[in-house]
This record gives sequence, structure tokens and C-alpha cells, in this order.
Amino acid sequence: MRFRKGCFEVVISRHAFERAMQRGIHPDLIESCLQTGRVERFGKNNFKIVKDFRKFSVICVDEMIGSAIKIVTIEKKWKL
Repeated sequence: MRFRKGCFEVVISRHAFERAMQRGIHPDLIESCLQTGRVERFGKNNFKIVKDFRKFSVICVDEMIGSAIKIVTIEKKWKL
């Protein structure tokens, strides 16, 4: 799955997409997270895009490769 965010091309790896489906994260939630989520940088080339929903948060762990953003994994974190 590919689309553009600003001047970067976003690439979701097959592994990340399969794990997201196993964790019950639908593609529309992933797209919403990538388009409107906040960016938290960690490490040299890595960052997270986090989108808060009412009962849970969707976290996309990404890495920057040249002018592309590669989604490494997608997680769901429940709120208490």
C-alpha cells in the first residue's frame, strides 16, 4: 500500500499490514493515523505517528529511507 504525505512517499510493508489485520486495526484507521496523527521522533532515522481515538491509540512505527517513509509496524494501545 502506497500513498503520499507532503513531499514523502509512504510505503506500508506487507508484514506491517498483516500484523495490523491480526491486531484488529482496519485500513481506514491506519490511513487516518498517517494523515492526521502527531509525529514523535526517536533515534536517528526513526519516528512514530500516533493518533488518539476514544478508546485506544494507533501507533505507526516508521523509518525514513531517502525521500520515502517506510512503515515498520502498526500497534494498538488501549486506554484505561
